[in-house]
Amino acid sequence: MLGADPQPYTTIVTPTGEAELDAAISASSGLLSLQKTHVVGPFALAGRIRNDYGRLRIALESYGYYAPTIRISVRPRGDRNAPDAVAMDGTDPRLPEWLQAIPKGQVVQVTVTPTRGEIFRLGRVTLVRAAGDGTGPVVLNPAQSKALGVASGQPAVASDVLAGATNLQAELKEEGHALARVDPPKAWLRPDTHTLDIEYTVRIGPVVTIGAITLSGMRRTHPAYIARRMTMHPDDLYQPSRIESARQDLAGLGVFSNVQVNDAPPLTAGNQMPLSLNFTEGKVRTVAVQGGYSTDLGGRAGVSWTHRNIFGNAERLRLTALVTGLGGSAQQGLGYDVYADLMKPDFGSRDQNLSVRVEGIRQLLYSYRQTALLVRAGVVRRLGRLWTVSFEGQAEQEQIEQMGQVNDYTIISLPLGATYDSTGLSNPIDPATHGFRLAASVTPSASLLDGTSFFTIMQANASTYFDLTHLGLSRPGRSVIAVRGIVGSVQGASTFDIPPDQRLYAGGSATVRGFRYQGVGPQFPNSKYAIGGTSMDAASLEFRQRLFRSFGGALFADAGQVGTGSRPFQGTLRVGVGAGVRYYTPIGPVRVDIAVPLNRPNRGDTWELYLGLGETF
Repeated sequence: MLGADPQPYTTIVTPTGEAELDAAISASSGLLSLQKTHVVGPFALAGRIRNDYGRLRIALESYGYYAPTIRISVRPRGDRNAPDAVAMDGTDPRLPEWLQAIPKGQVVQVTVTPTRGEIFRLGRVTLVRAAGDGTGPVVLNPAQSKALGVASGQPAVASDVLAGATNLQAELKEEGHALARVDPPKAWLRPDTHTLDIEYTVRIGPVVTIGAITLSGMRRTHPAYIARRMTMHPDDLYQPSRIESARQDLAGLGVFSNVQVNDAPPLTAGNQMPLSLNFTEGKVRTVAVQGGYSTDLGGRAGVSWTHRNIFGNAERLRLTALVTGLGGSAQQGLGYDVYADLMKPDFGSRDQNLSVRVEGIRQLLYSYRQTALLVRAGVVRRLGRLWTVSFEGQAEQEQIEQMGQVNDYTIISLPLGATYDSTGLSNPIDPATHGFRLAASVTPSASLLDGTSFFTIMQANASTYFDLTHLGLSRPGRSVIAVRGIVGSVQGASTFDIPPDQRLYAGGSATVRGFRYQGVGPQFPNSKYAIGGTSMDAASLEFRQRLFRSFGGALFADAGQVGTGSRPFQGTLRVGVGAGVRYYTPIGPVRVDIAVPLNRPNRGDTWELYLGLGETF
């Protein structure tokens, strides 16, 4: 039986010896891309073969091979010993009838053999002015020449030639030539010299500054605040990168779902380009549900309500109510955490935010039972891209019960802090793969109980991340070693001179996993009630491995101790080890860790489970 319809076939592409070119040829071949998804009859297959000659020639020319040879042959698959007459050249006009005569069910093999030939190089590279752009030759400065990146003698790779026009236009605009335009180049092939002459038509135009800036689309946001917030102003040099940076800054306020910046030609007097900014305001009110669990602190669950533009200047108000202590080895009962946060951006000056919190807490820990009201206000200021500093004032009125003794405290403190972050992440929940994080704080405090006692709490945290791709052991971001160190000290008072909640503790996910919260350090005799201390240190080593697309795992070891002196690295060192799994979501990894203590105290727990969003550090 003759005349298979459809005609099954397989395609073999003979390598050229240049991997990148081979990939381009395979991607260009219709025979390859369509052989499984779009089966056709003999006549259509012959047309597909003829079309591939042009497709493959374009692919070869794009890499500078303008005199290639392409041979496509067809033969019944497996018929290697057949006479030459069995094979058919893809250009033979008899090919359709030959394919029609193939027995039904017989698979044919199409062999594509491209031969590169001699590579062509760029000959003359010429730049000419567009009509109306003045007179004289186009002379590029060093930055513009580097952006063009095209010179006589280099391989005539089409992507490089085309990119040169795009890059030169971008550089001209970045230097203030807002009307600059570089047309796609014209090319002349010189087969006798194996060269390609290129001509770019360039319109440079005048140097332009930013003109009037109009704002539209705002209904709840005050335009005066946006105008003060902007990092670009009239009379600034017109630079697309600076304009885009200003757009992203406004979009990052959390108030707008979209910010668009458009030129508003024509140029005005003095070669100024007016700009139009259009804002689309997002939803200002959101409700979120929160939850978490660990075997030491138990479960916590609640709800928060957020208004992202409450006074019209991107101020954010968040009200949160949580129930805490839902079970847990370090808890004696249910507690609550209720607070209101107000954040006012650009307080006093740009990149300086005012933060105010009023909070009510009740927590029934084994170490102590606390009921407290806190009020604090502070300023957080960014110093460049990596540094942030903060200053706060805080007042706390609390009642604490410990070992049957109840005391009321009034505590006034003035925390000072600084952080450094070179991980390059805008979302702290995203897992870091490189860089450093440093945080240090000094908190002078006064406790008003039976007179006034003064003390200062000092703490420092540091973490770093190393991607094993730098050792050639994995792909970027797949295998990461994370290291963390913590040190703390209380100066000016002994352990029992300061309120229990102001003392230093260790144990739990923030310090030493495998030990319950506040489970590392001195304890009252014959109990698992932690006393706390005036010095603390801890360290963690963690290996993180991505598995497949959405899963991962971790192995970790933690160690730490709490001392009764003001100098760290004193006390009984406790060590915990564990492992965990990760599920990576668009908002960050969901973390499940199990840890066990290697040298637990007599009344300590045998293991701990931690669930959370984001990595531990």
